[in-house]
Amino acid sequence: MISDGDRIVIGLSGGKDSLTLLWLLAERRVRVPVEYELFPVYIDPGFDGGFTVELEAYCGNAGFPLRIEHTDYGILSHSSINRENPCFLCSRLRRKRLFNIAEELGCTKLALGHNQDDIIETLFLNMCCAGQISTMSPCQPFFDNRLNIIRPLAFAGEDIIRRFAAENGFPDFANPCPSAKVSKRCEIKVLLKQLYMSNKNARGNIFRALSHVKTDYLLK
Repeated sequence: MISDGDRIVIGLSGGKDSLTLLWLLAERRVRVPVEYELFPVYIDPGFDGGFTVELEAYCGNAGFPLRIEHTDYGILSHSSINRENPCFLCSRLRRKRLFNIAEELGCTKLALGHNQDDIIETLFLNMCCAGQISTMSPCQPFFDNRLNIIRPLAFAGEDIIRRFAAENGFPDFANPCPSAKVSKRCEIKVLLKQLYMSNKNARGNIFRALSHVKTDYLLK
């Protein structure tokens, strides 16, 4: 995922996943024979009650100047002019801005904090809401390989990351988004939680199935 000389934008959300990602890439940098630069970026969606100041202070204390982009993406996505799912539009706008910032900074990698559970949930979201079998890849090229999205936490479960964040005392920022607890992803989380309770092997089997697809047995 990471090569010598890489310049990497880290998309911070303020959640445990992206803070773990920042810690991991920073810690790894001092003990591996690969040199790379990190540029944490936070796209503020514009809601009242945000945590921009606190996140900036945390990153500063950790030795990373945080670039903050103040936007109205979250407000726009929840307005009457948006006919799409608010989470879908907000995510798309924030991702596009991260692409632009990566190009501006001369970065060829964009690191995001998606974990194993995010990848499984995205599979079910795409099947249920988009009618397609697809999810997120640990390393995904864009723009003829000029930029690669990397997801170093792709094989780590959310429960492991939650424990790691608690053990290391990472801040717990409250998400001000009105859809934070009522999104389609939350519905999928509940569905999968019930499935995991009845079958302890379900999570691992679903994740393994993503790299073991028998296309001959799919509809054409």
